[in-house]
Amino acid sequence: MKLKEIANIVGAEFSGDDIEIVSMNTLNDASSDELSFISNAKYIKDIATSDAGVIIVDDNTKKYVPSSSVALVVENPYISMAILSKHFAPPIEDNSQDDAKIGEGSKVSSKAEIANGAIIGKNCTILAGVYIGSNSVIGDNTILYPNVVVYRDCKIGNECIIHANTTIGSDGFGFATSKMGEHTKIYQNGNVIIEDDVEIGSSTTIDRAVFGSTIIKKGVRLDNLVQVGHNCEIGEYSVMVAQSGTAGSTKLGRNVVMGGQSATAGHLEIAPFNTFAARSGITKSIKETNQTFAGFPLMQHRKWLKLQSKIAKLLKT
Repeated sequence: MKLKEIANIVGAEFSGDDIEIVSMNTLNDASSDELSFISNAKYIKDIATSDAGVIIVDDNTKKYVPSSSVALVVENPYISMAILSKHFAPPIEDNSQDDAKIGEGSKVSSKAEIANGAIIGKNCTILAGVYIGSNSVIGDNTILYPNVVVYRDCKIGNECIIHANTTIGSDGFGFATSKMGEHTKIYQNGNVIIEDDVEIGSSTTIDRAVFGSTIIKKGVRLDNLVQVGHNCEIGEYSVMVAQSGTAGSTKLGRNVVMGGQSATAGHLEIAPFNTFAARSGITKSIKETNQTFAGFPLMQHRKWLKLQSKIAKLLKT
């Protein structure tokens, strides 16, 4: 889209070169032909080093935009970003692309649907009810059980197993709310990348990223009914047990174990080789490694056991 058109959509004043903007991205990842935004003061430090061609700001943050970027000043940058995300969203299906490519030795059920532009590797098994969207890539020797859904642009590695009714790449839970409480959808224009040797249980959901990718790294094991939020990163060989979940933009290090019904808040970083007992509530980043935690508020597992013992004694008195 041309910058003048973007300015008209969000109601911002604009004068200068009418450059072309190809997509939206974060401040840290945006390039000179991309648009970004800032709606939280803690990210002001990222403006100075951003390569974004255009940055959506409000009156309080426009002074931080460098001369190398164009500042579009609006009342609410977050809502403006949400409005623009719809305009940059790709088509749900792209029938203009070539027919799907299916590798040698792969078995695809006649009841599966493979969209144009999709690529399936060698020796895969694609069972009934599976849907694979445009531009999605399935690696070699991967099995998709009945009714697995892989949305557009997602990538699944080699030697993966995905069980029935799991959804890869559905929209993350994102919207901007006005002062009147009205919600504007943020279109999730990123994707999901699943690396090699990953097994995912049934009825699990992995949300696509707003920008960039939600990443499930090599060797991860996800149980049934697991929720992975948008822009999360699940580290190598990590394990998430049934009904556990990660809120958006949280990163788990290598070999993290999350027990049943445990969950993280968003934008956290969890150090490698930590274990969280069932129903743990993780609200802060964890920097220590090789620890076991439990409870809510979260504490060391041994301390939690002592607390439960004391509570039990109190109840007996």
